[in-house]
Amino acid sequence: MTPEDAPVVEAEPAAMGEFSRLTGVFFEPGKTFADIAERPRWLVPMLLVIVAGLAYYFLYGQHVGWERFLRHQMETNTRVQQQMERIPAAQRDATIAMQTKFIGIGYYFSAIVMVPLIYLIQAATVLGIASGLMSAGVKFKQLFAIVCYAGLTSIVMHALATVVMFLKSPDDFNLANPLAFNPAAFMDPITSSKFLYTLAMSLDLFTIWWILLAATGLKAAAGKRLSFGGALFAVFLPWAILLLAGASLAGLFS
Repeated sequence: MTPEDAPVVEAEPAAMGEFSRLTGVFFEPGKTFADIAERPRWLVPMLLVIVAGLAYYFLYGQHVGWERFLRHQMETNTRVQQQMERIPAAQRDATIAMQTKFIGIGYYFSAIVMVPLIYLIQAATVLGIASGLMSAGVKFKQLFAIVCYAGLTSIVMHALATVVMFLKSPDDFNLANPLAFNPAAFMDPITSSKFLYTLAMSLDLFTIWWILLAATGLKAAAGKRLSFGGALFAVFLPWAILLLAGASLAGLFS
């Protein structure tokens, strides 16, 4: 066989560096998630999301304060407000002071522990739908890495929310819904149905962005075995079920 007749071997595309992945998730998601599916790493995006959450909650505690947050939550929950009104003022203040000590710790705990746990549950649930029901043939480590990189949208959300937090009066900043990127921002949390308010708050631009990125990653990992519509369904279905369950509980205990 002459050199001219030798088969041409196409060179494999070079692996993307970590910085290219972190930026490519936002600007070249198709190419980036294909690389993530090929080489599923998750530690860097996970750590960045955790650090961003911790920084956000620390700044909130310094600028707004957890006591103000707690009092706002009580004011917007009719049942809790009625219970607190039955308590003598001195006892009520002592109760708020005690709860204030722990609520910030709870948010720090959620950033460190709950974020990885939620990512694990999301990856496992999508795996069950995509591979178990739709025969997409993806692996858990691929989906876990995809979920972690899609979660980088929360860093953008925390950055924007921090800017808004320092522009607004501390009394007007709502930690539960800091940005006007969902219908709930235009609803009254006190008079509105808690079920509808929770649904509206969850229909958020950043949540939709995460769903689209995760679906893009799932499609890249599955290749031709799954359409983008199928990938979108596999990501959207468990989110929608949890949303309805959470909204129902919010309406039940409001």
